Amino acid sequence: MADGVPPPSPALKPCLLNEIRDLHDVVITAVILPKGDGLISLPSTQYLFSSCSCMAFSPETRRLFVGTVAGNICEFSLSEDYNKMTPALTYSDHQGTRMTVVLFVLEVEWLLSTGQDKSLTWHCSESGQLLGTYNTTACVSGLQFDVETRHAFVGDQSGQVTILKLEQDRCSLVTTFKGHTGNITALCWDPIHRMLFSGSSDQSIIMWDIGGRTGTAIELQGHKDKVQGLCYASATHHLISCSSDGRMVIWDMNVTREETPEWLDSDSCQKCEKPFFWNFKQMWDRRRIGLRQHHCRKCGEAVCAKCSSNSSPIPLMGFEFPVRVCNTCHESIPEKDRVSTSTFHNSEHNIVYMHYESTIGILLTSGTDKVIKVWMIPRFS
Repeated sequence: MADGVPPPSPALKPCLLNEIRDLHDVVITAVILPKGDGLISLPSTQYLFSSCSCMAFSPETRRLFVGTVAGNICEFSLSEDYNKMTPALTYSDHQGTRMTVVLFVLEVEWLLSTGQDKSLTWHCSESGQLLGTYNTTACVSGLQFDVETRHAFVGDQSGQVTILKLEQDRCSLVTTFKGHTGNITALCWDPIHRMLFSGSSDQSIIMWDIGGRTGTAIELQGHKDKVQGLCYASATHHLISCSSDGRMVIWDMNVTREETPEWLDSDSCQKCEKPFFWNFKQMWDRRRIGLRQHHCRKCGEAVCAKCSSNSSPIPLMGFEFPVRVCNTCHESIPEKDRVSTSTFHNSEHNIVYMHYESTIGILLTSGTDKVIKVWMIPRFS
């Protein structure tokens, strides 16, 4: 059991179906074709598209949208056998800066895009007309859209997630979430349970309860490097995440999870009441050197090292690795609550991109080794 990671469950272990090697460059974006018998990929250096940076594909209409470093989106129509691409429209509205995300919404015929010019735009994909623009505070690195409510979820490099209400020709700010200490690297939206998942370079994932309107935020800690991709299987309520260290995690979101507590402030240990090192008055009164402050990850209390000498995984709070807990909480956690609710797998390459096709249970990962791997994810029961 390496790095304190629980062994994978054989029933959930991804099965490697195929590897595509000898690529000329690292593939930065790719999609699996509808029947799983092919894929479309774009490397970081192109010969057909000399400056591509992102992509969106509509399997229902066979329309391909390629974002470029020049701030344009080139639309192509693919033939039925996927062997021919015909240019259709060109969208241009990002001031010559690199495109970061392209998202096509068939239900409303909108094409949403973001760029390093710190803006979100949406076009009518039928006419090519620009409908609206929203200026963000930081460069956008993640984008999701809810068709039912027409809410856009925008993640940026400051670690913030912004929720916007998009209309045909205007936009309004709904709210913002701030829970990550690093930039947002991936967003995933579950329209059925109305949950938003955000991954970050701080190695964490946060599940935001949008539908419950309670502001609940559940933290998931299962990676040792920055999260590179998130995909969600709504039918079975499982989250799949990948990180740049090659780790793939399948999270069972059917279990009832708990919010991580806020860290409490105190001038002395909330268990033994001995002063912390900045509490000069108590140190003087008691004639003793102050202690270093720690926090219990389960109750959030400020404690000294002696009163928090144990560590434990707390899977129901998202901590899949052992974390510091106070002695009281350590004794109160039953063994069944220390059992992992997720499975961990090694892709054996440093992942830079992932795509999951839930209709056929196929996962695609691309690595810095210039290899694409295609995996079968077992049907969840």
